[in-house]
Amino acid sequence: MTSTEGGSHPAGHADRLSTTGDDVVNQRQSFRKNRSVSKTGMTDKPTVVKGGGCFGFCKPKPPVEEVDVVLVGGGVMSATVGLMLKQLEPSWKIVIYERLGAMAEESSNGWNNAGTGHSALCEPNYTPGNAEKVDVSKAITVNENWQLSRQYWTYLKNQNLLKDPNTFIDVTPHCTFASGEDQIGWLRARYNALHKHPLFEGMEFSEDLKTLRQWAPLMMEGRSSLDRVALSRCQVGTDVDFGALTRELGKGFMKKGGNLLLFHTVTGLKKESDGRWLVTVQKNDLGAKVQQVRAKFVFVGAGGWALLLLQKSMIPEIRGFMGFPISGEFLVCQNPDVVSKHPNKVYGKAAIGAPPMSVPHLDKRIIGGKHMILFGPFAGFSPRYLKTGSLMDLFKSIRLHNLIPAAAAGLQNLDLTVYLMKQLLASDNAKFAELQNFVPSAKPQDWLKVTAGQRVQIMKKDPKKVGILQFGTEVVAASDGSICGLLGASPGASTAVQVALDVLTKCFGNTHMKKWEPTLKTMIKSYGTKLSDNKALYQSIHAETAAALNIK
Repeated sequence: MTSTEGGSHPAGHADRLSTTGDDVVNQRQSFRKNRSVSKTGMTDKPTVVKGGGCFGFCKPKPPVEEVDVVLVGGGVMSATVGLMLKQLEPSWKIVIYERLGAMAEESSNGWNNAGTGHSALCEPNYTPGNAEKVDVSKAITVNENWQLSRQYWTYLKNQNLLKDPNTFIDVTPHCTFASGEDQIGWLRARYNALHKHPLFEGMEFSEDLKTLRQWAPLMMEGRSSLDRVALSRCQVGTDVDFGALTRELGKGFMKKGGNLLLFHTVTGLKKESDGRWLVTVQKNDLGAKVQQVRAKFVFVGAGGWALLLLQKSMIPEIRGFMGFPISGEFLVCQNPDVVSKHPNKVYGKAAIGAPPMSVPHLDKRIIGGKHMILFGPFAGFSPRYLKTGSLMDLFKSIRLHNLIPAAAAGLQNLDLTVYLMKQLLASDNAKFAELQNFVPSAKPQDWLKVTAGQRVQIMKKDPKKVGILQFGTEVVAASDGSICGLLGASPGASTAVQVALDVLTKCFGNTHMKKWEPTLKTMIKSYGTKLSDNKALYQSIHAETAAALNIK
């Protein structure tokens, strides 16, 4: 036996190497004959070795853990809701369950979304219309929601819960691109409807080729002077690495006392008689492999899987909902000589029948500190509801109550089906030709294909049309507020703070909201008001958040 200061220690690895095979040192306790010898020399009854009986099949289930809040999924939505709740109720026991090995590995990951701080400065789908009239109501709402996110992130920065904003947000001018007389007429009308509004102050518009070469040199390089094109531009736009942001929010959540558990998959949701939820969690541990948690409130922020989990909860509010998964693909350029010529995010008009998340855009991006340009997305199809989901996801979501609404929505949107078929059949040459509409001088060797994340297009029942496609994001909550989840896609992550506030309002009622109101007004100065109605307040808050987030 070897020894240490103060005495001997049990046999270790070195001892087993230096003794003979039949020495007691090399016989593990669990494999030796577990019999003790009495003073009489007779063998006593075998001793019981704990923990290894039944070949591991009889492992007792751990007791049910009691918590206040369970959040499913480690994306930007759960991180925002979790951190905000932890700030409002520090004594609550709150846990986030993430099935993968890190936060923000699915929809929030920088490679799986557009990285646009959606504020309607450039996105055509928020301003439908033509050269005669453009509806800007949706654009104003989206911008208002974006201002809430800026304010909350500023508060977190001042509280040292977000360290360095430069790791996730960067100033990137937002431009809208129009080609041909019809599109230029629409863009001019869009500009006229928005540029005098307080939230869109500073928006510019030009058809002058010299000006366009200054604004977007890469897009104008090699373009014929006969091409009829125009751009609008807002210099206060941003590029956001939502993956990096989510991980920072997760650190803040844990710093405030929240619990984040990775490699934990929520597989069941059952409502108990007292109104609480019994949450079943699968984990690859060395024990029972399954854990059960009892929670007073559950938020399902699991991306595409939110639909499947809400269906398991059996709440009536999820009846009639169906999801159609759409995958995406980007073309990526990392050539620094090319990247340096494009400082903007430029959005164009979508093809007829294209869903909102398929609006073509040419974006300057910073992902993980790497500067590059992304173009797309090109739509594809996979039955998975998550990038790492199951091929059976789509089929698992089919219910009797959602078949008719889904069929009705499909029949009313046959152009979407045609669009998806064309995208699926598009060759590399066809995709490159679409890129050349934005970058005439593009070289094939500079652009590679990257698979983006999954988006689940929501279809739901409608009293007038039987079934409709639901664009945007939607919070689906039980009538008693004990559980809710987030369905849908764009503007998504950009409106995470507004979504969190919607969740609080829908699920916690007036008593809690009145109690939390002073704290919420500290976090978000414009809470309860519209910045559109107060130009001076907007200018003050916008300047303050720009300085704090270093996006002046």
